[in-house]
Amino acid sequence: MTGDVVYSSPHAGSCHPETMEESAEHRPLYGGAFTALLPPNTRDVSDLREIPDNQEVFVHAHTDQSLIVELLEYQEGMSDPDAARYHFEDVAASNEAQGRAEVVSVEPLPLAQLSLSGCSSAWALTGHQLVSKFNEQAQNTVKIHMALFRIPQHATDLLVTFNDPVAIDPSSSSSVSVSSGVYSPWTLDDFHRLLCSFQLQDPGVFG
Repeated sequence: MTGDVVYSSPHAGSCHPETMEESAEHRPLYGGAFTALLPPNTRDVSDLREIPDNQEVFVHAHTDQSLIVELLEYQEGMSDPDAARYHFEDVAASNEAQGRAEVVSVEPLPLAQLSLSGCSSAWALTGHQLVSKFNEQAQNTVKIHMALFRIPQHATDLLVTFNDPVAIDPSSSSSVSVSSGVYSPWTLDDFHRLLCSFQLQDPGVFG
């Protein structure tokens, strides 16, 4: 079930670039049109399979966590928080998690802490979805952290999503990868550092 939008303190999702870890790495995105500070143990999914041109997808090398960057059509005629909610529900549909998704909070990200130029506003959404992997019956609880950068002058919503599985069904194929080996999973601080560091290098990416 989808819950009501809750407005939280704008400081709850704030970025702290001064705490950037040296192990993180600035990476080019969309052929260098953007750069961002990605966390350690990041694997580019485009090295494994074909990814749509409007997406950049990364997975943690040792967990089921993932980061997805998407250039999407700007959603007009709705408030910024409603646009964030719209994109969350669209992701739920892609995950076949309709009716098993809930928004926990929607809050503004202070533009003064961001490096992305041309962004009219930025919003952080937190929620969770029950997701089945590879059409399995087992359902895993995935915490969804989203950041929506609104760029109306280029008719673009830039969406960054951090998928963080927090409860893995023992019968899920994910339980094997999550339980094996020693690893340092990505944290919310890693996600915030990525958001702070996002920079536009070439506006031509918008066409």
